[in-house]
Amino acid sequence: MVRDEDPAQLLRAVGLRVTRPRLEVLSAVHAHPHADTGTLLRAVRAHLPSVSHQAVYDSLHTLTGAGLVRAIQPAGSVTRYEARVGDNHHHVVCRGCGTMADVDCAVGETPCLHPSADHDFELDEAEVVYWGRCPQCRAATTA
Repeated sequence: MVRDEDPAQLLRAVGLRVTRPRLEVLSAVHAHPHADTGTLLRAVRAHLPSVSHQAVYDSLHTLTGAGLVRAIQPAGSVTRYEARVGDNHHHVVCRGCGTMADVDCAVGETPCLHPSADHDFELDEAEVVYWGRCPQCRAATTA
């Protein structure tokens, strides 16, 4: 979603009913890229205090199913959510603090969708996670 796009229009465009929890969850995902469910719940409750855990989980599930939100679960990590969808980008994750950032795939052709063996699968997405240590964790280790 481009920041200027109307969240209600996005929901309608994919055939979803516009509800306050869905609007707040979609806005929270945009405001907090790579956030886990707990972070999103707190963000939604800042605007909609009475929202239940279940309503947030259901909204995340619905928004992910509709392609408005992407769920990411790096090995050993909780599921995180982002609004950047449809471009097959990848992620870098800090082994120290868990910070996550986007990494663009190659522009034009996506070489990551052409593995040495596809086992006759029709591939449409690749998830690549780069692991390392962020600058802050490296600095803390050397200090």
